[in-house]
Formats: sequence, C-alpha cells, structure tokens
Amino acid sequence: MAETLTIRPLTPEAFAPFGTVIEADPAAMRHINGGNTERYHALAEAEAVGEDAKVIINIFRGSPRSFPYAVDMMERHPFGSQSFSPIDDRPWLVIVAEDEGGRPGRPQVFRAGGRQGVNYRRNVWHHPLMTVGATSDFIVVDRLGGGVNLEEYFFDTPFIVERP
Repeated sequence: MAETLTIRPLTPEAFAPFGTVIEADPAAMRHINGGNTERYHALAEAEAVGEDAKVIINIFRGSPRSFPYAVDMMERHPFGSQSFSPIDDRPWLVIVAEDEGGRPGRPQVFRAGGRQGVNYRRNVWHHPLMTVGATSDFIVVDRLGGGVNLEEYFFDTPFIVERP
C-alpha cells in the first residue's frame, strides 16, 4: 500500500542534507554598480566533474502535475549538481531522499515559494521537476560532459503526495 508523504515548507536548514536553497538572503547581499544593484553573492556552488565537464545554463518548462501524485521514481546525477530557479513566481514542490545503500530512502517533500530555488548537490536523489497549478519556467544550471550522468530508481510501491 502506498504511503502518503507530508509536504513541509522549504527552509535552508531542512534542505541542507540535499543541497542549498537559493533565495535573496540579506546576509549575502552587497551593493554593486554604483549602488543601483543588489547582488546576492555566491548563493550556491555548481559542481561538474568528469570527462569534458562544463557547467551549462538552461530553461526548463514544467507542466503541472495532477494530485494526488504517485512518486514512483527518483533520479540522481553522479557527476554534477543541478539547480532549479523559478522564473514565474509560482510555488512548486521539491522531492528529495537520502541515499540508503545506493538507492533512495523515504522521500521528503518541500513546498518551495515562487522566489525560492534549490541546488541539488551532486549524487543527491530527487524527483524530476514538479510544478503545481500552471506550466512554469525555471532557469536550470547543470552539467554537460562525458559519462552517464543520470541514474534512475523505481520504487516497488509508490509514495503519495496529496494536493499541496
């Protein structure tokens, strides 16, 4: 029988085992360009290792999921981090899991605000992009290069996410 997952608010502390929350943090702000621009400096670090590795910037357009939603798979990228920053200022879900012997453990679900992004560290289990309510665009920074940088795991019994 499928187990229902609880959706929690996305906070830097709760998400720390999986990566970094990307948001305008006043502690990271400095003024540049003659004081006309606020720069929120070094909010996350991109990782890219392996043959011919490069960090690239993309736009992903995610279609909204239907709820209740069955989380039946997770993925990870062994050679690079992957960050998602929303453009459309819409809430979205972040689903991650700790590694348990080479497979994902019980998933955790976070509700991200439309001004919060995340940077999944290299090799962190996560669900593919999960938009809510409307098609949404994201700036995605990830790795391009040699080697197989995608590992997928399919659960025997899915986990259920109720409507956020």
